[in-house]
Amino acid sequence: MRFVTYASADGDRVGVIDGDLIRALPRGTALIELLPSLHEAGERALAEPDESVALADVRLKAPVPRPPSLRDCLCFLDHMRGCLKAAGGAGTLDRVWYQIPAFYFANPATVIGPHDDVPISPGSAWFDFELEIGAVIGAAGRDLTPEQAERHIAGYTLYCDWSARDLQVLETQLRIGQAKGKDGATTLGPWLVTPDELPFLENGRLAVQVRAEVNGVPIGEGGTDAMDWSFGEVISYASRGVELQPGDVFGSGTVPGCCLLEHLDFGDLGAFRGWLKDGDVVSLRAEGLGEVRQTVRAGVAPHPLPARQDPAATVRRPRVNPAASALPYTKGLHQVGDGVWAWLLPDGGYGWSNAGLVAGDGGSLLVDTLYDLPLTAEMLAGMRPITDRHPLGHAVLTHANGDHTHGGQLLPDAVRVIAAEGTAHEMRTEMPPELTAALQVMDLGPTLSPYLRDRFEPFDFGGIRLRTPDETFDRRCTIDVGGREVHVLNLGPAHTEADTVVHVPDAGVLFAGDLLFIGCTPIVWHGPIANWIAACDTMIGLGAHTVVPGHGPVTDASGIHAVRGYLGHVVEQADAAHAKGLDLQEAAFGVDLGEYADWLDAERVVVNIYQRYREIHPDQPALDRFALFGLMAEWDRRRS
Repeated sequence: MRFVTYASADGDRVGVIDGDLIRALPRGTALIELLPSLHEAGERALAEPDESVALADVRLKAPVPRPPSLRDCLCFLDHMRGCLKAAGGAGTLDRVWYQIPAFYFANPATVIGPHDDVPISPGSAWFDFELEIGAVIGAAGRDLTPEQAERHIAGYTLYCDWSARDLQVLETQLRIGQAKGKDGATTLGPWLVTPDELPFLENGRLAVQVRAEVNGVPIGEGGTDAMDWSFGEVISYASRGVELQPGDVFGSGTVPGCCLLEHLDFGDLGAFRGWLKDGDVVSLRAEGLGEVRQTVRAGVAPHPLPARQDPAATVRRPRVNPAASALPYTKGLHQVGDGVWAWLLPDGGYGWSNAGLVAGDGGSLLVDTLYDLPLTAEMLAGMRPITDRHPLGHAVLTHANGDHTHGGQLLPDAVRVIAAEGTAHEMRTEMPPELTAALQVMDLGPTLSPYLRDRFEPFDFGGIRLRTPDETFDRRCTIDVGGREVHVLNLGPAHTEADTVVHVPDAGVLFAGDLLFIGCTPIVWHGPIANWIAACDTMIGLGAHTVVPGHGPVTDASGIHAVRGYLGHVVEQADAAHAKGLDLQEAAFGVDLGEYADWLDAERVVVNIYQRYREIHPDQPALDRFALFGLMAEWDRRRS
């Protein structure tokens, strides 16, 4: 039999499915009351229903809307191995996983129905689903054998454990169990099915096939026959010294492959589909148990809590951008020319980037967005007095880094987004934006973790859907902005695969993107360095008297000369160290930065010397971003 709980005008009702109809039990009946004698209650409903309603006409709730307790077990060890591999480990489990079954208590108050919308956990950018099977206890009992425990199961239902993976990763470092990462929602439904309607193996184990999809695209499939720990065993373990109650629910744990986390590979981030976002539709199906189909919705923003002071932490000197500026270097909109504005974000370090606005007769052009949606929304609101009179028609992306592209989804659909082809290529192949939250939550050791959190903690990477360019160009293009000619030039590769500058000749203004860092240290993610130096020469030759960098205060040609000088200094230092036979770490950690030592984020010299070493000897071992961040963190620790 299949039992449901459904909403009606006079409260929740319980019934048995009979074809396309629900045969209801008397008003006021709760399914949890019927569990000890479920078949008898079902027979009564079929023979003498209190009402009959079409299944298609009602809103189904969870079969047991408020279970007395909710335990999520980890019966599939392959799922745990897959999670460890996704986190960069070998996938080897400690011996204890093979000795006792694991479970944690979930929150009965967050149980939702099979078609309810699912809010993303507040503050989470890594929202995930987990397809499981739930076993519902029908009769009280304690100290049960596995065989007795199986007989105490009244029925089974689909179970979805909604998971905030980034919160889970952070909370795991407390080593006291699950918390807000697993506190958002649990789906049960669409119905509770008695064991006699489901397939079992000869050894008594449930043998149900399942399938998970997101937006109609298959994510994973499998079966309960792969369980390492049976329901009887985990229920027996949980009943030791504890009186289980009718309505207690036991989740099976994730069927291997039937969640997003297991498909994450930090070695191939471009292949990851990304975490769940507002509007995604998750469909979970199980043989004999039906389907749950739910839409993910944006959650509310969490109320911030100030961190406590760590008495063991190293006291860092305040970050102050040392560069001089003719304009106040303050957050917000600053006019830098006739009909031209810069949006500045001090102090110019990681993520604190600049953007620009060029207005013409009845139209305007945006240069770059910002690192997250709240920052970009604030910027667009600040520009609205101008864009209301001169509506945005174009947006140019200077390069692919997230602090210049992540806010693109907030632009009106009518805005045409333009970028160099190399930028578009990098945007298509880089890791999904929300994975940047790894820099905020992952435990990467006592040196790298605090370094990354100090730089990236202020940003909110949730809900970002990368908007890729509508139009690309190779080396240059010209855009008409309300009768004004704006020149767009790709001077890369240098900082990234393609680096674009936006020149407004009639105003004498140049938006240099990340070819210019003023008062903070440039970082050569791509190179070659010689190409960046040549790009500086080209920018100087444009003759702009006002230059807006990608990071740092507004400058002029002297700022371009300063960056050119820094790059030349790095080349000299790296070449001299290489000629002495020094390895990369010896060269980077012993570098003399001279007049550039006070620039913010001076540790980026590690990446710059690495790139120069790769130019000298292309067979120099390649290092990934995390390895380079690790070296920068160690450089910073030593110099601090």
